[in-house]
Amino acid sequence: MLQLSNTVSNHQLAIFSNELTGELKNILNYWLNYTVDEVNGGFWGKINNDNQVTPGAPKGSVLNARILWSFSAAYNQNPDEVYLQAAKRAYDYIKAHFVDDEFGGVYWSVDYKGDMPDTKKQVYANAFTIYALSEYYIASKSERVKQEAIGLYHLLINKSYDKDKTGYLEAFTRDWQPLGDLRLSAKDANEKKTMNTHLHVLEAYTNLYRIWPDGGLKQQIETLINNFFDHFIDAGTRHLVLFFDEDWNRRSETISYGHDIEATWLLLEAAEVIGNQEMIEKVSSTCIAIAEATIQGLDVDGGLWYEYEPANGRLIKEKHWWVQAEAMVGFYNAWQVSGNDKYFHLVLKNWAFIKDKILDKQNGEWFWGIKADGSIMPGEDKAGLWKCPYHNSRACIEIIRRIGPIN
Repeated sequence: MLQLSNTVSNHQLAIFSNELTGELKNILNYWLNYTVDEVNGGFWGKINNDNQVTPGAPKGSVLNARILWSFSAAYNQNPDEVYLQAAKRAYDYIKAHFVDDEFGGVYWSVDYKGDMPDTKKQVYANAFTIYALSEYYIASKSERVKQEAIGLYHLLINKSYDKDKTGYLEAFTRDWQPLGDLRLSAKDANEKKTMNTHLHVLEAYTNLYRIWPDGGLKQQIETLINNFFDHFIDAGTRHLVLFFDEDWNRRSETISYGHDIEATWLLLEAAEVIGNQEMIEKVSSTCIAIAEATIQGLDVDGGLWYEYEPANGRLIKEKHWWVQAEAMVGFYNAWQVSGNDKYFHLVLKNWAFIKDKILDKQNGEWFWGIKADGSIMPGEDKAGLWKCPYHNSRACIEIIRRIGPIN
């Protein structure tokens, strides 16, 4: 993708890149300094905004996979041995405690000692493990790690992929049998096919294709991209539909602004990595349309609201950390694709909002989010099952990469 601009200067880009480089270091240092569990191994399962650890909190597979990805990706961009050691710590813990050697896949969570697993097989968590292992292979050069990622891919195809209607079923029991409660979290609808899981299966497969350009994998990526065009992207609103039943009947109306803007750049990345020119062109135009629809969720301060419920006109007036991180990358991608500088200015305004309201300048890392009155959302994690170093470190890594060296 080319940056086409008449008004954005190299000086602006250099300042932005330098700020993100510093923030990336801050994020990673936080996780190195506060989250390593020297008592039970691995990383603590829960830390609050005051950096107080909840020693008995469970440890999630999504958290650990995202830690593995973050430190692997950071090392691949800037080969600091400390990052590789942190990645290895995450990898070793996943192998020892989350991998089900009998039935395959990874457990949803374990207790604070790494025992008593919640044996639910959530496809979302297994996808993140593929994503992380693929990145760790690039860092470690371990053929075993690569084969583990490929093995998980084949497992998802065999156990979760709907061969008749396409798409991936959401969750299973430990031995990959049908399950009553499929939800990722209490806020989710209990449906068999979800946009969120498909987006992250696509993300995982894209990263796997970088290290293993297999023909069957390419076909799966193309099918996933088509799933978004056929089902997830509402042709009228250009927002994403979040939940479907097994037969692709729509089961939700809620708009998730963070997922909308995240999907724009992940879809284009997938098409580019597999080199499908027809899909690249189709996704490029569509991602601009989705970015335009996402602008509806921007506040005057540059922050992106969480969700909107069209049925009752209710806007969820919260600005979550991950939504802001994805807004930065998504609008930066829209600028690169379109050459329209308004998207770059949206990125800078969002980054200014993050610096002002989301960065915890006292205790480190990013707050979960803020409310409409600008106050910090109470009772949320600084680190936890869902609060991970992935969205914010990835936003820094991705934009630094896209800006590249400046002469």
